[in-house]
Parts: sequence; structure tokens; C-alpha cells
Amino acid sequence: MSDVEGVHFVRIAKPGKPIRWYVYAWRGGPCILKADGPNKPKLDVAAIAKIAAAQTKQNAAPPDLLYAMIRDWQASPEWKALAKSTRDLWGGELDLIEAKWGKLPIALWNDFRMVAKVVAWRDSRAATPRAADQGVNVLAELLKFGKLRARVKLNVAADVPAIYRAADRAEIIWTEDDLARAEAAAKKLKRESAMDAIRLACLTAFRRADLAALTWDEVSETSIVRTALKKSRGRRRRAVVPVIPALTELLAELRNRPRKEGVNTVLVTKRGTPWQPASLTEAVIAIAKEANIVQPAIPALDAPEKRKHLHDCRGTFATHLCRAGLSNDEIARICAWSPESVERIRRTYVDDAAVVVALSERIRRVL
Repeated sequence: MSDVEGVHFVRIAKPGKPIRWYVYAWRGGPCILKADGPNKPKLDVAAIAKIAAAQTKQNAAPPDLLYAMIRDWQASPEWKALAKSTRDLWGGELDLIEAKWGKLPIALWNDFRMVAKVVAWRDSRAATPRAADQGVNVLAELLKFGKLRARVKLNVAADVPAIYRAADRAEIIWTEDDLARAEAAAKKLKRESAMDAIRLACLTAFRRADLAALTWDEVSETSIVRTALKKSRGRRRRAVVPVIPALTELLAELRNRPRKEGVNTVLVTKRGTPWQPASLTEAVIAIAKEANIVQPAIPALDAPEKRKHLHDCRGTFATHLCRAGLSNDEIARICAWSPESVERIRRTYVDDAAVVVALSERIRRVL
């Protein structure tokens, strides 16, 4: 049966696992179907019935219950202003929030004792701490919306602390040796197009979504100008990346990649189509695993071995700019980062390395 207008399909591809599809009644709406397979699933009679039921439920939501506020948020300018990837991620968390609290009165959220309920919900998901924190964050954003609309007086989720402790990745970069081994692995796996993304990331510091979406219209002989898709501190930073000689050479190669008619993205798959961010991540992970691209463990610092990600290529570019003598503010503008992030990379990697080199030179002169 043909697809129904407005239905939202999400494709999840994880290494070593079959491709899974999640089908939502609408973007941000409830999940009505899950299916495995390479092709987008068709909607049967049962799935269409679930869509109709979800739409009926949406239209009939009593205004004094939480799930009515969820629906209003999803129809608001604030929700529509979010990046597509954010709406997809938050939509799944809203499903969990609705399942747990959707039928409760909104007025209940004006009781400060709900903080304990939120903390208990967070702790019940502690086995997946990042997801637990994400759920609390989405709830806080929902209540922020409600407070702005004078539907709640408090935001009981706003100050709930996170339980996930992010690994420190500031010192992790892709070295020249990493890139050489990755290129060999890409050829072995026949994923040379994914290696293009790794090389481009090391020369631009673009995130995955920006790598996949970058078009030739944004590239000139001297610079690449792009507004980052991901927000930093509530706003999207405008990246102006200088085209250094190595990037000029890479761009010349990429212009000659076979591509389907009308495709204007800088990066393309081996089929000549634009990359989907999730597929790009899957391909890079496969290359990194094959080439064993890891940050070695440091027992003295109790730091375990870490597999390097596509995101770590950004640090590679930042260290090049640090060594070139650019200031934190200059690098932040180029990379669409905050100056604080640049300072952290400089302090962790570049400055410490310079100190070690200087000490080594002094020792050599004495001995």
C-alpha cells in the first residue's frame, strides 16, 4: 500500500546489525511501525489504522493534560525551528514522556515535589545514562515551552543534574598514521567515498551533518562559508573555513567524483548520491574498526583505550590552526566552535606537546 502523506520514516543503520526502520504517524508523533530490511517499508491496513487512531487522539487531547501540551509544542514555531535531527531525537523522548505522564494534569507540574519524580525517572534509565539525561533535557524543554505559554509556573526538570560523564575527547585527533591506515582499510572495504569524508573533516572541522550537507555553492577558491546545522549555546555559528593547499587538492579530487544528475553536494556515495548522516557514521566506524584507529590507553591516568570517531577529525584541523599561530577566537570563528572549546584543545594537546618538545631539546643540549 502506498505511503500516507505526513508519515515520517527514520532509517537506523548500525554496524553488524540489520537496517531498522521506525515509522511515525507524523514527524514527532507516535511510532506506529518497526521493520527490518534495506527498503523503506510499505504501510499496510493495520499501520494506516494506527495513524488514524493517533490523529484522532491528537485532535481529541483534553487541553488540561500533559500530552495536549506535547502536541501544542510540536505544532509551535519553537519546535519547527529545531534542526531535523533534533526533532527526530526529541520526538522519541517525547513518546516516552507521553507514555509515562501524558494523561496526568498539567497542573501537577506546578508541584515542586515532581522534581523527585523526574529524578526517579532519570535513575530508572541509568543503564543508558546519555539517554536518561536526554529524556530529562527534553522534559525540561517541554516545560520551558509550557512556562512561556503560562501553562505551568515551574520547570521542575530544569536543574536536574546529568548522570552521564562524557569522555574527554579533547586530546584525541586523527594522526597521519591513522589516516594512512584508514585509507588502506577503506580500499579493502571498498568504502573509499567514506574516506573522502574523513579527509574533508580533517581539513574543515565540519561535523557529520555539515559534511553530508555541504554543497559546491558554499565553496570558493579561498574559503568555504557555511552556517553550522548544530546550534552552539542556542545559536548556529557561521563557519568560514580557509581553503589551505591540502584542501584545494582534495576539493579538486572531489569535483571529479561520479555523481548523479542534479547532485550538488561536495561528498557523494559510491553511487553518486548525497550521504545520509547515519550511513556516513556507519561507514566511518567500519573503516576505523578495520584499521584499529584507537587512542591508546593511559594506565597512569586511568584512561581506557578509546576508538576514534569521525568527530575527532575536527580536533586534527584545530591543532593545525593552533600550530599556525591563530588565536582561539580566530580558530573558533573558522571551526564554528566556542573559544572555550578551542582553548581546551590547545591546552590539552598543542601546548602540552610544545612543552615536551622544549624539555627534550634542553635535555639533548645537556647530554
